[in-house]
Amino acid sequence: MTNAVLRELYRSVLTKRELSSAAKLLVLKSVFIAIIICAHESWVMTEKILYKGKTAEMGFLRRVHDVKRHDSCEIRKTLNVETFLILIDICQLRLFGYVSRISQKRLLKHFVLATPLGKRPRG
Repeated sequence: MTNAVLRELYRSVLTKRELSSAAKLLVLKSVFIAIIICAHESWVMTEKILYKGKTAEMGFLRRVHDVKRHDSCEIRKTLNVETFLILIDICQLRLFGYVSRISQKRLLKHFVLATPLGKRPRG
């Protein structure tokens, strides 16, 4: 999902020389990060998902900064951008706070806080 979004944004936005890096960063915040956060708000963040997300985000930032390979911390400092993982954590905590405050009568609370009974079958 993230690579498809990144590929489409690369073709339509990042290859344009007439756009400034500030405009490209606005696209990052308004489109790319919004799609990632919306898609990952209720997921369990595994190492594989984290790695893919970090890779896609750094690819986007490298293209905005117009470098091939560079230190990720240096690019973030130059562009003044936080990692999207912090934003995902904030959204997940917001969702959990909402679910924990709703009444016990609502089915949503039972669905979100449910724990499976027994063991999952192998495979």
